Amino acid sequence: MESREMAKLAVAALEDKKGEEIRIIDISEVSVLADYFIIANGSNRSQVQALCDNVSEMLGRAGVHTKQVEGYENANWILLDFGDIIVHVFDKENRLFYDLERIWRDGKLVERNSL
Repeated sequence: MESREMAKLAVAALEDKKGEEIRIIDISEVSVLADYFIIANGSNRSQVQALCDNVSEMLGRAGVHTKQVEGYENANWILLDFGDIIVHVFDKENRLFYDLERIWRDGKLVERNSL
Protein backbone atom coordinates (compact mmCIF):
# COMPACT_ATOMS: atom_id res chain seq x y z
CA MET A 1 0.00 0.00 0.00
CA GLU A 2 1.40 3.39 -0.90
CA SER A 3 2.05 5.99 1.78
CA ARG A 4 -0.69 8.35 0.55
CA GLU A 5 -3.35 5.64 1.04
CA MET A 6 -1.91 4.76 4.44
CA ALA A 7 -2.11 8.42 5.45
CA LYS A 8 -5.74 8.62 4.29
CA LEU A 9 -6.67 5.60 6.40
CA ALA A 10 -4.84 6.94 9.45
CA VAL A 11 -6.57 10.33 9.18
CA ALA A 12 -9.98 8.63 8.78
CA ALA A 13 -9.28 6.54 11.90
CA LEU A 14 -8.34 9.66 13.88
CA GLU A 15 -11.44 11.51 12.70
CA ASP A 16 -13.60 8.50 13.57
CA LYS A 17 -12.55 8.78 17.23
CA LYS A 18 -12.80 12.58 17.30
CA GLY A 19 -9.07 13.34 17.13
CA GLU A 20 -8.39 17.05 17.48
CA GLU A 21 -6.28 19.36 15.29
CA ILE A 22 -5.23 16.67 12.82
CA ARG A 23 -2.28 17.80 10.71
CA ILE A 24 -0.59 15.99 7.84
CA ILE A 25 2.99 16.95 6.99
CA ASP A 26 4.69 15.63 3.86
CA ILE A 27 8.31 15.17 4.95
CA SER A 28 9.38 13.07 1.95
CA GLU A 29 11.61 15.83 0.57
CA VAL A 30 13.26 16.74 3.89
CA SER A 31 13.78 13.38 5.61
CA VAL A 32 14.34 9.70 4.94
CA LEU A 33 12.39 8.76 8.09
CA ALA A 34 9.01 8.58 6.36
CA ASP A 35 6.83 10.21 3.72
CA TYR A 36 4.23 11.63 6.11
CA PHE A 37 3.92 12.69 9.71
CA ILE A 38 0.36 12.72 10.95
CA ILE A 39 -0.13 14.67 14.16
CA ALA A 40 -3.25 14.81 16.32
CA ASN A 41 -4.24 15.19 19.91
CA GLY A 42 -6.86 13.84 22.26
CA SER A 43 -8.44 15.41 25.28
CA ASN A 44 -7.36 12.77 27.82
CA ARG A 45 -5.25 9.64 28.26
CA SER A 46 -8.08 7.25 27.34
CA GLN A 47 -8.90 9.12 24.15
CA VAL A 48 -5.23 9.30 23.13
CA GLN A 49 -5.00 5.52 23.49
CA ALA A 50 -8.33 4.98 21.70
CA LEU A 51 -7.14 7.12 18.78
CA CYS A 52 -4.00 5.00 18.46
CA ASP A 53 -5.91 1.74 18.82
CA ASN A 54 -8.25 2.78 16.01
CA VAL A 55 -5.40 3.80 13.69
CA SER A 56 -3.62 0.47 14.34
CA GLU A 57 -6.83 -1.48 13.79
CA MET A 58 -7.82 0.26 10.54
CA LEU A 59 -4.35 0.03 9.02
CA GLY A 60 -3.99 -3.54 10.29
CA ARG A 61 -7.18 -4.54 8.44
CA ALA A 62 -5.60 -3.07 5.31
CA GLY A 63 -2.52 -5.24 5.85
CA VAL A 64 -0.26 -2.53 7.29
CA HIS A 65 1.12 -3.18 10.76
CA THR A 66 3.10 -1.03 13.15
CA LYS A 67 6.84 -1.45 13.06
CA GLN A 68 7.16 0.25 16.45
CA VAL A 69 4.95 1.84 19.11
CA GLU A 70 6.35 4.22 21.71
CA GLY A 71 4.67 5.86 24.70
CA TYR A 72 1.44 3.85 24.82
CA GLU A 73 1.47 3.29 28.59
CA ASN A 74 1.93 6.96 29.54
CA ALA A 75 -0.26 8.18 26.67
CA ASN A 76 1.01 11.76 26.75
CA TRP A 77 2.72 11.23 23.37
CA ILE A 78 2.22 8.00 21.46
CA LEU A 79 4.23 7.37 18.32
CA LEU A 80 3.03 4.77 15.82
CA ASP A 81 5.64 3.93 13.18
CA PHE A 82 4.19 2.31 10.05
CA GLY A 83 7.34 2.81 7.98
CA ASP A 84 6.17 5.23 5.30
CA ILE A 85 3.96 7.15 7.73
CA ILE A 86 4.49 8.02 11.38
CA VAL A 87 1.48 8.92 13.51
CA HIS A 88 1.96 11.11 16.58
CA VAL A 89 -0.92 11.39 19.04
CA PHE A 90 -0.49 13.75 21.96
CA ASP A 91 -2.39 15.06 24.92
CA LYS A 92 -2.92 18.82 24.53
CA GLU A 93 -0.17 19.92 26.91
CA ASN A 94 2.57 17.81 25.33
CA ARG A 95 1.54 18.74 21.82
CA LEU A 96 2.08 22.40 22.67
CA PHE A 97 5.35 21.63 24.43
CA TYR A 98 6.94 19.52 21.66
CA ASP A 99 5.44 21.55 18.77
CA LEU A 100 6.34 19.10 15.99
CA GLU A 101 4.69 21.34 13.41
CA ARG A 102 7.34 23.99 14.11
CA ILE A 103 10.21 21.50 14.16
CA TRP A 104 9.11 19.99 10.83
CA ARG A 105 8.09 23.28 9.20
CA ASP A 106 10.34 22.49 6.21
CA GLY A 107 7.86 19.77 5.28
CA LYS A 108 4.70 20.58 3.33
CA LEU A 109 1.42 20.87 5.21
CA VAL A 110 -1.11 18.73 3.34
CA GLU A 111 -4.86 19.36 3.39
CA ARG A 112 -6.92 16.27 4.19
CA ASN A 113 -8.98 16.52 1.01
CA SER A 114 -5.86 16.58 -1.18
CA LEU A 115 -4.51 13.22 0.08
